[in-house]
Amino acid sequence: MKVFLLLALICLSTEGRAQGTIKSIRDFGVLPDNDAAINTKNLQKAIDWATEYGAALFVTPSDKPYPVNSGIILKNNVSLIGVHGPTPRGTRHPSAKTPVGSVFNILDDKHAFITVESGTQLKGIQFWYSQQELDDPAGIIKYPPVIKVSGSSSTQGVTLSNLTFYGEYITMDFNAKSDVPCELILIEHCYGYPLSGEFIRIDYCYDIPRILHCHVNPAIMRKIGLHLSKAVIDHVVNNKTFAYTINHTDNAQLMDVFTFGTWGGILLGEESYGQLTNFNLDCVAVGIHKKGSQSKNRNWMIAQGSIIANAGETAEETHPFIIEGEGHTAISNVEAFSGDNPALTNIGKSSDYMLVKGDKKLTVSMVGCRMRNYTSDEPLTIKNPHAVLQAVACFDKEENLYNITISK
Repeated sequence: MKVFLLLALICLSTEGRAQGTIKSIRDFGVLPDNDAAINTKNLQKAIDWATEYGAALFVTPSDKPYPVNSGIILKNNVSLIGVHGPTPRGTRHPSAKTPVGSVFNILDDKHAFITVESGTQLKGIQFWYSQQELDDPAGIIKYPPVIKVSGSSSTQGVTLSNLTFYGEYITMDFNAKSDVPCELILIEHCYGYPLSGEFIRIDYCYDIPRILHCHVNPAIMRKIGLHLSKAVIDHVVNNKTFAYTINHTDNAQLMDVFTFGTWGGILLGEESYGQLTNFNLDCVAVGIHKKGSQSKNRNWMIAQGSIIANAGETAEETHPFIIEGEGHTAISNVEAFSGDNPALTNIGKSSDYMLVKGDKKLTVSMVGCRMRNYTSDEPLTIKNPHAVLQAVACFDKEENLYNITISK
């Protein structure tokens, strides 16, 4: 696949150069040996050229990452393309602990690295914060997001694909505003481990955001020879944030998503609805927290996943599921189990399988769920007197068949 992509880019480059619609960033003076300020200025010049043509800029692979500063604007219609699929353990130089290929080395913390406008694409690139602290939590640099949605205009049609992030604090920030919402955001095959615990956050996206095949893991730099300490991973968990946060969205789609070592897996906000399938949320305190502001269409269908909830400071705050507010949650074939993991501090168990709370009517259906390693007598903790719930063909921690109907 990588060979095919490279050959395709070479062919495109040959034809595109003749037409003036595709160029290497090196053609604009973005070079591995340049000062970061010069590269930042020249990369913006390249984008300014490309926006008029709807052109692609090729991040020519190098044995040295391209040093850059933050504050880049990926203007309308521009694609910034490198050679990589996701590199979930990193690429590595033969004689140095540095990534190689299509790599930006981001060297300041003043702004989001790149702000995206409409009709844009980032693909096949590695983003490296080489100055990030990896051992001492007190030294962590709280960088602004790597990729950020524009706050000045409605951003529509953004593709983020085959991207890898090393040492970032917040990865992708698509928290738009109600008066300038974003639409049709596609995020696929992206890997990283944000030290805030926030990998993707989306707000005010009124037309089908899609998060597909994404992976959050502290071992992201293992191949490079760089490692995050247990203390840093504990610090990430203690931020009490969620790896994925969705709110104010229509019919959001999440498929094949993974996280390890964050406080929360997925927060489904009170103004959201959609589908979540084929997921694994490992070493979290809260797996899925679903909210809802009304009953018409604040409903989530959740299927085919596993949750290992063990990372709370106490069992009482550790739950595979928390459901509150209004609306319906349909859960099928989602298992939860806990246990110890030496990569982070954890209690190795959860309080229950699901905590249902609030004071408004909500509904939950469960089919084929396997529930283990919880401390309470019952897998469901119901603290909402108006909750309506039915579980069918589920199994409790003693491997007994668990069928129950609750209607108060």
